[in-house]
Amino acid sequence: STCRREVRRKSWTCASPKHATMSRAFGRCAVVRAARFGVSPMRSAVEVIRHAPLPVERKCEAAATRNMGSGVTEVFSGKGFGELLAMRNSKAKDGRKRLVKGTVSPPLSVPGHIERPPYVLKGDGKTPWTDAYQVQDEEGIARMREAGKLAAEVRDYAGSLVKPGVTTDYIDKQVHQMIIDHNAYPSPLGYGGFPKSVCTSVNECICHGIPDSRKLEDGDIVNIDVTVFLNGFHGDTSKTFLCGNVSEDAKKLVEVTKDSLDAAIAICGPGVQLKRIGEEIQKVADAYGYGVVRSFVGHGVGRLFHSGPTVLHYRNNERGKLEVGQTFTIEPMLTAGGIREKYWDDNWTAVTADGSLSAQFEHTLLITDSGVDILTL
Repeated sequence: STCRREVRRKSWTCASPKHATMSRAFGRCAVVRAARFGVSPMRSAVEVIRHAPLPVERKCEAAATRNMGSGVTEVFSGKGFGELLAMRNSKAKDGRKRLVKGTVSPPLSVPGHIERPPYVLKGDGKTPWTDAYQVQDEEGIARMREAGKLAAEVRDYAGSLVKPGVTTDYIDKQVHQMIIDHNAYPSPLGYGGFPKSVCTSVNECICHGIPDSRKLEDGDIVNIDVTVFLNGFHGDTSKTFLCGNVSEDAKKLVEVTKDSLDAAIAICGPGVQLKRIGEEIQKVADAYGYGVVRSFVGHGVGRLFHSGPTVLHYRNNERGKLEVGQTFTIEPMLTAGGIREKYWDDNWTAVTADGSLSAQFEHTLLITDSGVDILTL
């Protein structure tokens, strides 16, 4: 059908038997070319039309036969269709190699004297949640500031390690050591069975990437999501870092994602409707044609890792309002393509279904009488 549309677009008379035959011939060329070169049939059809010996039917049929013959020979004597399909699926729309899972090393140990979150002590693999907001008293605010400060320091240290050739497993080890050196617990470790102390989400990984043996490559972008449990309170933050020489398109996505978080934070204060957060993020994303992931949300944070409110990052009709003393996160995830996600078989790693790049930023926030404080700067 693509070939027929292209023939029609070039003002050839598709109604004639001759041009119907040409369309079929182009179609056969396109299908084989798609398999041989790992491109979509639609793109292949356009290329076949562009380079076809036009408009003589016999020449077209001859070209189709030659292409069919050489293509089929190559497919069956060399790579099979399954392998060719795998090659095609290994690349994202922008031509990048898709992320491939590495080897995950065993979880790291935490000294016995360090306080554990309740979900670690239970060890039931559950991810506890309550709908209630976490509103802090004076002591709680002081402890949240301490936890947020440490989380930000760990995040920035982890970001300094992002270089081509470094594995995310190495980053996890360094993050883990820094956290326990401060007598804190790495909140992700053991949460719902998560096996590592930090989340590292590379390129098309939206969030919850598990550190492994894959080496970072020049041009990668990597989100590092750090949460620490210090003196009974969690501090949660993330930032997307650039690895080596990153494309201008990737830089722009990262920049705009940061801008969307800043815009959302700027409108926060007592009595502000939660839905305004999503409106601000969506407004920034729409201005640049980026998608806003809907499946993952901001949340309350404090004594509990996750709680209400559910902070949606897109336009919505949430009725809740922000309260003085409330601590929560905003953590928009923007994509350069579609917003649908798919999971790896580890049930944690969420990647864009179309392989498009994704970036994320996150801060832990405190609502004050006069507005909002960022606890993870």
